[in-house]
Amino acid sequence: MQDRVLLIKMSSLGDVVHAMPAVTDAVNAGYRIDWVVEEAFADLVAMHPSVDRVIPVAWRRWRKQFRQARPQMWDFYRSLRLERYQHIIDSQGLIKSAMVSLLAKGGGERYGFSHTVAREPWAAFAYHRRHVVPRAQHAIDRQRQLFSAALNYALPINESSGLAGLRLMQTARESKQVILLHGTTWASKHWPQNMWQELVALSKQAGFEPVVTWGNEVERSRAELLAGYGASIQPKVSLSELLAVLQNAALVIGVDSGLCHLSAALGTPTLGLYGPTSARLTGCRGQRAQALQGQAPCVPCIRPTCTQFRGDIPLWKQQPVQPPCFATLSPEVVWRQAHGLLGQGS
Repeated sequence: MQDRVLLIKMSSLGDVVHAMPAVTDAVNAGYRIDWVVEEAFADLVAMHPSVDRVIPVAWRRWRKQFRQARPQMWDFYRSLRLERYQHIIDSQGLIKSAMVSLLAKGGGERYGFSHTVAREPWAAFAYHRRHVVPRAQHAIDRQRQLFSAALNYALPINESSGLAGLRLMQTARESKQVILLHGTTWASKHWPQNMWQELVALSKQAGFEPVVTWGNEVERSRAELLAGYGASIQPKVSLSELLAVLQNAALVIGVDSGLCHLSAALGTPTLGLYGPTSARLTGCRGQRAQALQGQAPCVPCIRPTCTQFRGDIPLWKQQPVQPPCFATLSPEVVWRQAHGLLGQGS
């Protein structure tokens, strides 16, 4: 009988995608995986062919209405304890995920990152076995190494998200859509609006159809501005429906966001644009994905707002570039790099 493993990796979207290759590794090594994940990403996790059972958690929603959510929290607890797990892995390394690991029914041991490398050091005290996985490497590699050490199998050479082989939508013609993922959480991760406008023009000149997405009203306003330069606006759809849109695209170009990581994991030609965050540590990765790193003395600062840059603000077409680290990633450079992905791995 195969050992059952409970994985606790609840959020965010990018973090969930980064854990998928480790799940593929573990299943290929002979384990069965159940996964605790935030409800918003449950459908995505269910698409991974190696996941047996998805256990949705709604911590983001529950913490805003704690009293009203008590019946739902009790339902989650009962669902969590339906199975007895030989191994419980908290690969998130937060106190909230460590608490979930303590609630699960386990006949074996709990595993996670050592307090020296966990995102929240106190989380490590919930585990029986704590693994030191160096931080100075890509998030996908850290996840894979944690699983390999916890479950005691040799780390495979090849890496697979488990999503690249999915066929979510069939089309009668070759897509010419270039999906532009301009939305992200940090102000410092936004590529300048005027550069997006130029990228829309460059993609149209090359015979492609630029399409912009949006997830909230601020992003919708930006999308409408880009529509004025010839882009189409993708209607707001569920994450499951957006998966098919991303997979069917000819190209995806985006800033550091969960959707960009997801596109790369699907095997779509994807180019990620990185300024304050590190392409080396969290760059989008996949069979046909690349990440471009902006250049400045303060890169990567890993800060939500640009406060570290010193000196004269660089210009692009006589306009100041904010954040300044994106000045080296002009639309011409970005389009040339992204267009070059079309002939790779097809």
